[in-house]
Amino acid sequence: MQTLSDLYPSHIIEMQKRTKEALLREGIDGLIIHSGQSKRMFLDDNHYPFHVNPQFKSWLPIIDNPNCWLVVNGVDKPKLIFYRPKDFWHKVPPEPSDFWATEFDIVLLTQADAVEKHLPYDKKNYAYIGEYLEVATALGFEMVNPDRVLHYLHYYRAYKTDYELLCMREANQLAVKGHLAAEQAFRSGMSEFNINQAYLKAVKQSDNQVPYNNIVALNENAAILHYMEQDTAAPTKSRSFLIDAGASFHGYAADITRTYSQQDDRFAELVAAMDEVTLKLVDLLKPGVAYTEVHLAAHKYIAELLSHFNIVNLSAQDIVENGITKTFFPHGIGHFLGLQVHDVAGHVADDRGTPNPPPEDHPFLRTTRIIESRQVFTIEPGLYFIDSLLADLRATEQSKYLNWDVIDGFRPYGGIRIEDNIIVHRDRNENMTREMGLN
Repeated sequence: MQTLSDLYPSHIIEMQKRTKEALLREGIDGLIIHSGQSKRMFLDDNHYPFHVNPQFKSWLPIIDNPNCWLVVNGVDKPKLIFYRPKDFWHKVPPEPSDFWATEFDIVLLTQADAVEKHLPYDKKNYAYIGEYLEVATALGFEMVNPDRVLHYLHYYRAYKTDYELLCMREANQLAVKGHLAAEQAFRSGMSEFNINQAYLKAVKQSDNQVPYNNIVALNENAAILHYMEQDTAAPTKSRSFLIDAGASFHGYAADITRTYSQQDDRFAELVAAMDEVTLKLVDLLKPGVAYTEVHLAAHKYIAELLSHFNIVNLSAQDIVENGITKTFFPHGIGHFLGLQVHDVAGHVADDRGTPNPPPEDHPFLRTTRIIESRQVFTIEPGLYFIDSLLADLRATEQSKYLNWDVIDGFRPYGGIRIEDNIIVHRDRNENMTREMGLN
């Protein structure tokens, strides 16, 4: 079995190739990529949690050290300016010696504001890549985040190297451990807060280390798509549980969702049916298929559930044609996954950034690209009982087709989302989530 150290040199070769092509297209000599810097809270002496520039961590797994820099041109050995201050207040990172270090010429930086002497003297034909525009100006950069360079790099980030795929498998393995622990905590009647703590303990990552804020929702709260509250008190009656939570590994994200019923009841049957929908949609991911087609198929399958469970008194085709599924499934079927949870370049048609927006009737779809091998997607169909959307539907002429008593019976459960992380290969799909043991 190949290891990270086995696969990483090929990853750097690919990064060099992409960088060289992006620079040649624009006639630029090189990129100066800033890891970022710590942000102080307004009127305070504390800092926000640091989040590294994704363009920086695409090269190497330094995710927790601000004030670092990369100098890359696609030909010469990349130069890493590694921030290692003299500091007795905070932990100072050790000198780089991990598996990736030999791929870089490394310079140690002890003062963040002394970086200029390690950068090219004439920066006219170098582009700054990063968030801190005032820093770029102070250092004398004329080119900052050039659009066409970023379009190219973002487009090809959708194609994962073997090193990246291994990192994403590791992230899924961690997240699966957390999900198994969270289900056990739910079954034992814990509060949202304590379930989240059980998840983090199993993953061995803090709230600031997981790739996004965990959604841990009991009962009606599962109808809130981005529920972040985490009640500290357990509900009097625990009916349902939706958890959308991930894990990070070397800067790459897992993003998994599961829904459970506390009892073997009608809602549990609906959850099981939605699980089957997720797997059917995963099977539709094939090279050459538009991701939009998978989203439209999700509405068809969800309409079949709405009809089968007597939520809507229409055929599945009529439910879709009347637009009713959008009340119960208001978001997109998924997105690219990688260095970012919602990875970049989902709405472009080519490497020049030509827009390819979502269909007008489905504005929340995050990816419209043609599916190709080495791409990684989430598939996450949902079926929710959201009071505000149901109220809007009730005010329309379609209201007569709905069984409101059935809907009212499901409202206390909130809703369902089942999300898997999928690598598309030329001849098969690799469901990382399921293969790591989460059914």
